[in-house]
Amino acid sequence: MIHALLKDRPTKLFLFFTAFFVANALIAECIGGKIFSLEKLFGLHPASFTLFGQKGLAFNLTCGVLLWPLEFVMTDIVNEYFGPKAVRRISYIAIALISYAFLMFYAAIHIPPADFWIGTKTGSNIPNMQDAFNGIFGQGMWIILGSLTAFLVSQIVDVTVFHRIKKITGNKHVWLRATGSTIVSQLVDSFVVLFIAFRLGNNWSMQQVLAICLVNYAYKATMAIVLTPLIYLVEKRIEVYLGHETANQMKLAAMGQDGTATSIT
Repeated sequence: MIHALLKDRPTKLFLFFTAFFVANALIAECIGGKIFSLEKLFGLHPASFTLFGQKGLAFNLTCGVLLWPLEFVMTDIVNEYFGPKAVRRISYIAIALISYAFLMFYAAIHIPPADFWIGTKTGSNIPNMQDAFNGIFGQGMWIILGSLTAFLVSQIVDVTVFHRIKKITGNKHVWLRATGSTIVSQLVDSFVVLFIAFRLGNNWSMQQVLAICLVNYAYKATMAIVLTPLIYLVEKRIEVYLGHETANQMKLAAMGQDGTATSIT
């Protein structure tokens, strides 16, 4: 029975997406502590503009945003073939494992370091390895809470919007439901994480929250549009891998219609 299950292509596909989804989310959380300049990445001079009275704004983003758009692409693909229950399941798994990772980071930070290890990188301009370790893996509790809450809420919003659009369009207009759901959910994600982490946790003004939110959202919305062709490419590969009949049955089952292919319940 186990061998038959592991040979089942829809099952293998779901396992792949679950593993990639969780790994991608965890990596995004880990690298999110670094802020980079989007303008400098493209060889441009940093912008300086004003929103909601906040001056000197530029596209300074966390490295985590480089990976989060892929998370929503995978959400839409899993939604398409396995349905909203599957998306919720992998989202809960991701949140549980990210929480576990942060707990382990916290424990590792507070484990007493070996004396010799602290100065092992002085030649690389790192005078204290314990401080460096804390700086990389230590994030404020408000940031962690904001990030996890925003992730869960935005996933639920993405699933809901995706299926409402699909009920209207059927299997047509993949770009509309994929991009539309991502654009809406990313707005929610951008606001919730900033509101919890910096409005509640660091007493930012609402003007600051809204200004930074719009800067982040501009990038995320642009990436949602840019990555739309990737969804078509992946779906074509899935059709080849599963076969047209199985893929179509899975799409019907994902919408709660008749279908005999394997589904995640």
